[in-house]
Amino acid sequence: MNGFKIYTEAQIIFEKNESTLPFIIGIAGSVAVGKSTTARVLQRVLTLLPSKPKVDLVTTDGFLYPNHILNERGIMNRKGFPESYDAKKLIQFLSAIKSGMGSLSVPLYSHLEYDVLPDDQQQLIHHPDILIVEGINVLQVNSQRPRKGHSVFVSDFFDYTIYVHASEKNLLEWYTNRFESLRRTAFQNPASFFHKYADMNTEESIQMAHQIWNEINKPNLVQNILPTRYRADLILEKGSHHFVKNVKVRKI
Repeated sequence: MNGFKIYTEAQIIFEKNESTLPFIIGIAGSVAVGKSTTARVLQRVLTLLPSKPKVDLVTTDGFLYPNHILNERGIMNRKGFPESYDAKKLIQFLSAIKSGMGSLSVPLYSHLEYDVLPDDQQQLIHHPDILIVEGINVLQVNSQRPRKGHSVFVSDFFDYTIYVHASEKNLLEWYTNRFESLRRTAFQNPASFFHKYADMNTEESIQMAHQIWNEINKPNLVQNILPTRYRADLILEKGSHHFVKNVKVRKI
């Protein structure tokens, strides 16, 4: 039933868009809530619409400042916080998309290297009918820098927005499980930024995951991500095991 509601909502919203410009959907939510999976499923669902639209997906991870810049600014431990993103670059990309520009290159992020990839490894976006933009920061309007005059935010370019929500208890459990799974798999790769955690036992891995959550992810969630929830047009509320237990839709 939830999947049917989302499909129907997407079809209604998209079919109201009579413009030849891309219809942009923003997906926000906490670390570990399942934004990426939601975005990929939605991308697949939208391609099944009667009009068979071309649907592209972009994550805002690629718009993080590279690690060397974060280190220079002393904010490496605040990766994911508003100040760690090149918001100007992201806004320029979305502005170009909304202006009808053709082929655009988007920076990519490597979770293995924990860094933005070089410019010769970018994603090409070419005339999508629908563009999904997924990231923890896409609904945020706060900034670390004072602004003069009219402020432009990432969300200004969205035609529809989704927030994926879950309790902090579930988020911590999912983050811990993901960290432990990666410790046993991806972290074993010597090229991984997190290879230093590969030799931890299960207890040490859980303790480290909790520490990272409490020092970085939880403050970011409370301060910057969760307050944006009610700015979304649709809220997917998850229960245990990532089951969607409630769908809240803003009247349109």
